[in-house]
Amino acid sequence: MNNWQKRSMKASVIVSMLMLTAVPVYAMHIAEGMLPIQWCLIWGALFLPFFVWGFWSIKKQCAGSGRVKMLLAMSGAYCFVLSALKMPSLVTASSSHPTGTGLGTILFGPASMAVLGFIVLLFQALLLAHGGLTTLGANAFSMAVAGPFVGYGVYLLAKKCKAPRVVSVFLCAFVADLFTYAVTATELALAFNNAEVSFMQAWGKFMGIFAMTQIPLAIVEGILTALVFEAIASLCKDEMPALCAVTK
Repeated sequence: MNNWQKRSMKASVIVSMLMLTAVPVYAMHIAEGMLPIQWCLIWGALFLPFFVWGFWSIKKQCAGSGRVKMLLAMSGAYCFVLSALKMPSLVTASSSHPTGTGLGTILFGPASMAVLGFIVLLFQALLLAHGGLTTLGANAFSMAVAGPFVGYGVYLLAKKCKAPRVVSVFLCAFVADLFTYAVTATELALAFNNAEVSFMQAWGKFMGIFAMTQIPLAIVEGILTALVFEAIASLCKDEMPALCAVTK
């Protein structure tokens, strides 16, 4: 590794350690029982086609390449670790945390992230009691579908505008993080609006609460993802052509 790569890896470790200092015991994602069953079914049905699409996308990209499979596993681990770091959002239904979906989105495409994100959320629900099984579809749609697809669109737009690669990666992770919470706020607002509180009032309330902690977290996640991606790009040059998300 050259000096720039070593500095990038050291900075990534430092940022990760700083993020690990904020881990209060609060429920993360949308907690079990917070959504009516009809909304759980609706969000699960919306998520299912993306999961199938992601499965076939991963199967195609990983065929016959052990090192690409290792990159896929690392992307999932990166998502698991970052999304397990949480800060209270002053709301009982959820909390703020990085999503970690930007790296896998850039390397393997947003469809693949639907599968990785689902696995991450399932393990967190079963092993860490973060999120829930009934709300798995809603959490997966916001974190593993909506965020990655919008972030990937921003990434492609930045590349088309000839932005530096590190800026494109930062924007992808930053926007994917924030848009995840915009969709989460939408899911909660749809479930909790009533005659006294309109949908827009509920959505604005949830977004205002999330924004206080989520914007700085999204900035940190964007920086960390850019550093990690540059290190991977320099160490895995032979594998990069096999990753359709990077070469498009």
